[in-house]
Amino acid sequence: MNKVILIGNLTKDPEMRQTTNGTNVCTLSLAVNRRFKDKTTGETVADFFNVIVWRQLAEICGRYLAKGRKVCVVGELQNRSYDAKDGTKRYVTEIVAEDVEFLTPRDRDASGAGDYAPRNDRPAPQAPDGFVDIDDDALPF
Repeated sequence: MNKVILIGNLTKDPEMRQTTNGTNVCTLSLAVNRRFKDKTTGETVADFFNVIVWRQLAEICGRYLAKGRKVCVVGELQNRSYDAKDGTKRYVTEIVAEDVEFLTPRDRDASGAGDYAPRNDRPAPQAPDGFVDIDDDALPF
């Protein structure tokens, strides 16, 4: 069984893009606090995860989420590799989301701003360098 459930805050605005086939993909950067604090500094210790969201859910996340929002991500771990610009093979572990629930109340977010307003301020860029194009037929869902 491969199942991941995380609750955390977005460390930056979602990054929207489209595959060469036009499928929406959204990347989220999620900080998840651990249950303990650092003994020397007293600061909360966090782990950071990259989350990949596909299709309509990607569009919703890209439109309504922003840095600081609290979300619950349900998905699975996925490993992949790609060739970097310098020719070396790189390996990454990501979470492929099946579901993303918005946990920040609609009337306030982490910055104290208003409710979930659509974010139409940026177009979805095409697949950037280093992004692995995935054929829709190769997706596990």
